[in-house]
Amino acid sequence: MILSIESSCDDSSIAITQIETNKLIYHKKISQELQHSVYGGVVPELAARLHVEALPKILQECKVYFPKLKAIAVTNAPGLSVTLMEGVTMAKALSISLDLPLIAVNHLKGHIYSLFIEKQSLLPMTVLLVSGGHTQIIEANSLKDMNIIATTIDDSFGESFDKVAKMLGLGYPGGPIVQEKAMNGDDSRFDFPVPLRQSPRIEFSYSGLKNAVRLEIERQIQKEGGLIEQDICDICASFQKTAAAHILQKTKKYFKQNAPKHFSIVGGASANIYLRTQIENLCNQYGASLSLSQLQYCSDNAAMIGRVAVEQYKIDDFVNVDEIDIQSRVKDFK
Repeated sequence: MILSIESSCDDSSIAITQIETNKLIYHKKISQELQHSVYGGVVPELAARLHVEALPKILQECKVYFPKLKAIAVTNAPGLSVTLMEGVTMAKALSISLDLPLIAVNHLKGHIYSLFIEKQSLLPMTVLLVSGGHTQIIEANSLKDMNIIATTIDDSFGESFDKVAKMLGLGYPGGPIVQEKAMNGDDSRFDFPVPLRQSPRIEFSYSGLKNAVRLEIERQIQKEGGLIEQDICDICASFQKTAAAHILQKTKKYFKQNAPKHFSIVGGASANIYLRTQIENLCNQYGASLSLSQLQYCSDNAAMIGRVAVEQYKIDDFVNVDEIDIQSRVKDFK
């Protein structure tokens, strides 16, 4: 078995995965959403301190599996440096004390392999990764051959939901809250501009859309003296429609150039039902099969890190304890 650790942001998680069968033997995640919600977003130093408390508590439950472990895996990039450090420190200590090899896992690969938890991998596949930190189209040919085809030039899809929720005073994380409010809103009331609509390039941008929402909120407050519940729902619905339309427009451009046989959506923001429905319609239009992660594995978790680690273990892809590096951002999947 492999013990895997995830601490790239505000979720403390540890999993145990069986190498031969890909079976998830143990998985636990402690979320920090409540602690960060009062600040409207993740506070890195607070997240690191909470990892120090949570990870050892989870690890205590895993001791029964120690005799069966063959390796220790940990997320080392990308993510918040101070939170990655907590997971990596624990992984290094376990690797040394149990005399087990260490596996460094790319967090973005983890999201892709969340599709294959307790399953065999199905690659090659084109992947739309949407999360709080990333919005990318990736051609995932194999474990060692993944290429970023398109990415955001500023903010991400998931981060824009968090910021809109913060503007409206709805709390954190914003994705689920905005989605819920949008269900009761009129998505045609506010005509927000679709980013990069005239650009022929396949890339993403959300800074302009966020600003357009901010200006509209200010206009409504000046006009009416405040926002009523229906205003909030309509803003959320109109924003969500435009945010998804941007992704759909750019993804469709990619499909026209190189329609994939297999397509998937991964990452924390892939739990958005509206986006899933729009992408499903696009895949049906082009005859592409669509793969989706189970909702419980869309956000950051150690189960997906363990699933990647199984593949790395099979090809002896280990790192020296003294040489494992931490990266807040990565340009590729190497």
